[in-house]
Amino acid sequence: MASLRLDIAVPTRSFDVELTLDLGAETLALVGPSGAGKTTVLRAVAGLAKPARGTIACGDDLWFGDRVNVRPEQRSVGFVFQEYALFPHLTVERNVTFGGGKADGLLDRLRIAHLAKAKPRELSGGERQRVALARALARNPRVLLLDEPMGALDPHTRGTVRAELHDLLRELRLPTLLVTHDFEDAAAVADRIGVLADGRLRQLATAAELLGAPADEVVATFAGANVLPGIAEPAPGGLTAVRLDAGATAYSVDEAVGEVDAILYPWDVSLGLVAIDDSALNHLAEEIVSVAHVGNRVRVRLRTLTAEITAASAERLELRPGRRVVASFKATATRLLARRERPPAEAAR
Repeated sequence: MASLRLDIAVPTRSFDVELTLDLGAETLALVGPSGAGKTTVLRAVAGLAKPARGTIACGDDLWFGDRVNVRPEQRSVGFVFQEYALFPHLTVERNVTFGGGKADGLLDRLRIAHLAKAKPRELSGGERQRVALARALARNPRVLLLDEPMGALDPHTRGTVRAELHDLLRELRLPTLLVTHDFEDAAAVADRIGVLADGRLRQLATAAELLGAPADEVVATFAGANVLPGIAEPAPGGLTAVRLDAGATAYSVDEAVGEVDAILYPWDVSLGLVAIDDSALNHLAEEIVSVAHVGNRVRVRLRTLTAEITAASAERLELRPGRRVVASFKATATRLLARRERPPAEAAR
């Protein structure tokens, strides 16, 4: 069975990227901010960056460790770079077969056979991505590495390409490492997701597990949650009251005392022009900072938190920047995490 195992420490200018991963025939996505060390991990697996210590193995073959450092061209790796790195003067077919690779039906498989004689400048973003994938697969790799594979795509194309990439990776069943700063991309494509920050893995789990039980505020933020710091104390009725640093008070059914981060997802927030008499215990009146349409949803950013509502609701409420609204959310939707003590370097940023 195909596998990729790494236990490495790779020095960068700011910190060492220290990571242990064990992949089978699956797609594992690393998400995190720019500079977190995600691409460094890919480069180490490909042999383009040398770890200070550790091991990298593909199946029974040791690629790095115990005085072994296999050259990049001798590692069975397919690498799709962030900007696809296609040769502008070569046709699609010659890009795919460059370096001795064989097309062997890849153009048909990826639905680009009709573009075989075209140049990269004539292609759409999705088509260029397919060409880059075909080139990575043309040498029949044992491991696939994808660096921000959807980063160059426009929002309209992105959803379609996500679905295509998901299906292709399930069909290939190769150990695949994908890095992205977009949690939605990772959730749509990967079997498991690791959140990387400052060269350390904060949590590794499925998308559903990361959403339902984030390990800390960094994970929650990258899963798309509002992170509201405050001080928790017991309240009547088995609730916990959180005096938010922003000034309001929120209630949760989670038990906590002391410094906490209240975790609340935008889709659990409803908006109205006045407080609604319903089951939601939490009501926060604030001005709208921005309104952004994302597909058939609308993300409304207030001063303290962000809500995500339907386009129909946003139109009915006539939402616009500067308008005052009431954000409502349930105590059961408000999760509490004990505030993690941050390292000095992180706290200083």
